This record gives sequence, C-alpha cells and structure tokens, in this order.
Amino acid sequence: MSEHRERLRRARNEEGAQASNKYSGRTDVHCSLHADATAVLTAYQPNSTDQVRLRADYLAHLAAHPDALLRSCSPAHLTASAAVLDARAERVLLVLHRKVGLWLQPGGHCEPSDISLAKAALREATEETGIDGLRFAGGPVHLDRHRAPCGVEHHLDVMFALVAPDGAMPTVSVESADVRWFDVTELPDPTDDAVRAVVRAAGDQVRREPAPQPARP
Repeated sequence: MSEHRERLRRARNEEGAQASNKYSGRTDVHCSLHADATAVLTAYQPNSTDQVRLRADYLAHLAAHPDALLRSCSPAHLTASAAVLDARAERVLLVLHRKVGLWLQPGGHCEPSDISLAKAALREATEETGIDGLRFAGGPVHLDRHRAPCGVEHHLDVMFALVAPDGAMPTVSVESADVRWFDVTELPDPTDDAVRAVVRAAGDQVRREPAPQPARP
C-alpha cells in the first residue's frame, strides 16, 4: 500500500464511516449501477497481466456482492475517477487534496443520482474542477485497487479519461486546496503511482482518438 493511500485512509476514515449508511434501501440505484459496472468491466480490454487480474477480481467481487457499488459494501466497493486532459493530451488537471496535501485525479464514491460508473466519474470531475462540458474519451483506461479511506479495506477504482473544452479554467472545490493544469510529462509532487498510471493510460487513449473534422459550410 502506498503512503499516499494510507494517509488518505486516515484522513477520511471518520467521514467515510458517517457516510456508510447513505445508501440504505437504495436498491433501485445500486441494481442499475451493478449491471452497468458488470457490463463496463466485461468490455474493458486490459493491457497488462496486472490489469487482467484486477478485472477478474472486480468481476468476481461484483458477482459475490449485489451491493458492490455501495459505500457500505465490505470488505471493498467500487469507485469511479477520471484523468482530465486537454484535447491534445499534453496537460492534465489535478486537484490538491486539502487534508492530505497530495495531487490526485478527481473521483470518489457513487451517489444516489449516478446511473453508471461513467456518470459517477463525470460528476466527481465536474464538481472537483468546476469545469462543465467534459467529454469521455472511450471507456475505462485503468483499474486500481488501494486501501480505502472510508472504513472498509479497499477501493476498487475504475478510472476513465475525460477531455476538457479548449480554454477551460478550473475552480477550486471545498474539498481541495488547489486545482491546476500540469504537463503530463512533469507531474507534481507529492502524488502516487496510481495517478501516474492513469495519466499515461488516459493520454494514450485521447491520442488514439480520430482528429476532429472541420465543419462543412
């Protein structure tokens, strides 16, 4: 376990414990999320043996836990996050977590309004960066299992790539001390290997997108 994830776990443990009952009785939400997560992870194509193993573990967890998307699910539950890049995949937007003082990609737990993992990742990214109009570059780009900050053992994070509109200016959320654009080859310290991995994977996916075609008169 990385020092980053342990510090985050300690900093948010109390908050996570208080939030663990938030989804009580929300079967309509978690059934939809569960079906979406199963479909999304089944379609995900891992690019390494580690990612193959993680996908199998995630799917096994989903099969064993109907509440796998809920905060209260133990010993682990799925979360969603995203690397937010510019259209050329040259810069990435990271948030400086107020409590632990680390630069992270936006992300977090699913909420009652989320109907899919992608919607959860988009909501978190919009809330934490203040940028509207973010768009997806395909499906998930990376999976990361780490110690959870909310009282259970692990988060099974499903990471996406989002592209910001040209000229987008971020604003700092209440959860963050700062939010900034960084060159993808010069990520700030302190951060961790999970952030570095999702930035690389998201950059590769954005660069594979077809170039936008000019509008016809």
